[in-house]
Amino acid sequence: MLSNLSAGVFIQIDPDVDEDQTKNPERKKLKLKEVHLTKLLSTKVAVHSFVEKLFRSIWGLTLSRSPFAVKYFFDFLDTQAENMKITDPDVLHIWKTNSLPLRFWINILKNPQFVFDMEKTPHMDGCLSVIAQAFMDSFSLSEMQLGKYAPTNKLLYAKDIPKFKQEVKMYYKLIRDQSPVTPAEFKDFLHEESKKHENEFNEAAALKELYKFIERYFTEIKQKLDENGVPAELKEQLQHVKQSFDGLKSCSWS
Repeated sequence: MLSNLSAGVFIQIDPDVDEDQTKNPERKKLKLKEVHLTKLLSTKVAVHSFVEKLFRSIWGLTLSRSPFAVKYFFDFLDTQAENMKITDPDVLHIWKTNSLPLRFWINILKNPQFVFDMEKTPHMDGCLSVIAQAFMDSFSLSEMQLGKYAPTNKLLYAKDIPKFKQEVKMYYKLIRDQSPVTPAEFKDFLHEESKKHENEFNEAAALKELYKFIERYFTEIKQKLDENGVPAELKEQLQHVKQSFDGLKSCSWS
């Protein structure tokens, strides 16, 4: 789907224009935008079905249920809000949007080479940024105020964003209304995922990164463990881990 989309959006950004804008530059820019907007809208219509299908495959629910990882994480955020006495639903919406769509999906939308064996040209990068912006606008809680000087990419999807916003709100609601994932179910899910990818990860490199984190924040981690009254055995294990890795500094791990 992304490959088809990438092939179809290659003219969804303004073409290069004459740099000679010494006479009424703002008026000339506006005139050029009006000239090209019709062509851009025609192109947008041609690829719109791909865009809609892509977006809805992201915030759609297979068999009316979200993936375990998404449900478990969103429930964690809901619990944190309850613990902190946060009742504003907009806060939770922003938390969830800043984690899954912004930190994960935007990276995929803007960098299809992460998933597919393909080359992303500079021109394609600009086109995919238009799609990515429309995607993030669909999760925004603020209302867009569009005038004649608004960016072209905002104008292209202005009529679609309100509909997408309603779908996003329903997506969040359906996930929240689902039955919780039990710890046992989530443990089994992680075990199955681990088995699928057991030969794909460099365990030594992962342990090294964990050690860097422990070394950098050891005092803070130990303080938090003391404040939360964790068993002494756990604190001893943490100390043992740190000492074990400290002993490896003279080898290639350093």
